[in-house]
Amino acid sequence: MSIVDNVRIQRFHQSRIEDFGEESIQALGWKNFHSQQARFEMLEGIGDMNDCSVLDVGCGHGDLRAYLDDKYPKMRYMGIDNMEVFLDIAISRYAHLPDTVFFLGDCYNAELPRMDYVLASGSLIYHSSHPDFIYNIITKLFITCRVAFGFNLLSRVEVPEGILVAHNPQVILEHCRTLTSNVVMHQGYIDDDFTIWMYK
Repeated sequence: MSIVDNVRIQRFHQSRIEDFGEESIQALGWKNFHSQQARFEMLEGIGDMNDCSVLDVGCGHGDLRAYLDDKYPKMRYMGIDNMEVFLDIAISRYAHLPDTVFFLGDCYNAELPRMDYVLASGSLIYHSSHPDFIYNIITKLFITCRVAFGFNLLSRVEVPEGILVAHNPQVILEHCRTLTSNVVMHQGYIDDDFTIWMYK
């Protein structure tokens, strides 16, 4: 992501904060609670994350930490986001949980720590001025994981020229298969969305 791209993302979320409030689901870009939870449910099934380290890329309010806690109470969680206002909320809600840390950082450009599982829910759906952004970030995050990388993308957007971008699931799947033969794609759990699991 370029500096201009990051500014556009910041403005997008700031506008939604002004419309819905900084603690709302909508401020993060979700339509509603159900759409967020449906995506979390797909990522939850990627593997047994107990006794493993988990990196939540673009963690927002940190709600994935709470969602995973019921099934994987022994995971070691790290959330990273470049929106300080969201991180403040994540820290206030979940930093008291064991083995839980949050960091302010640009997950697109910064060097990330190696973790067992890397998850990206809603953080890869933004328009980029770089035509190969989505392929580069998938490659980067897959390299970052030791066990598996799971992410979701949009297959259709309401405003094609807006900040959110849609991808052809088959094209994304083909790219993932250039990195590993062990790839699983899920569709049909929610309109206009798909999830991919990539394993080392």
